[in-house]
Amino acid sequence: MATANDQAEKHVGETKGLPNHTHDLVHDLNTRLDALWRYDQYAANAEKGGPKEGKQFWLDMKTQEVKNIDRLKDLIRQCVKDGSF
Repeated sequence: MATANDQAEKHVGETKGLPNHTHDLVHDLNTRLDALWRYDQYAANAEKGGPKEGKQFWLDMKTQEVKNIDRLKDLIRQCVKDGSF
């Protein structure tokens, strides 16, 4: 039996502006850019309180996220180049 929630989402995804794999890359890039935007604040917060390693943890996360973002941007560029964007 279909629930109200099933009905509310019945047509989600029928209209696609991008192939699923390309949408996933763009969506994940957005999520990671939002996280990157916050890491400096997180590091500053950790410096004011919390474990001694807290600040370095957030700075390490920032470094890794920059690498992840660069890889995602490269993959998106490939999608544009091969016409799948």
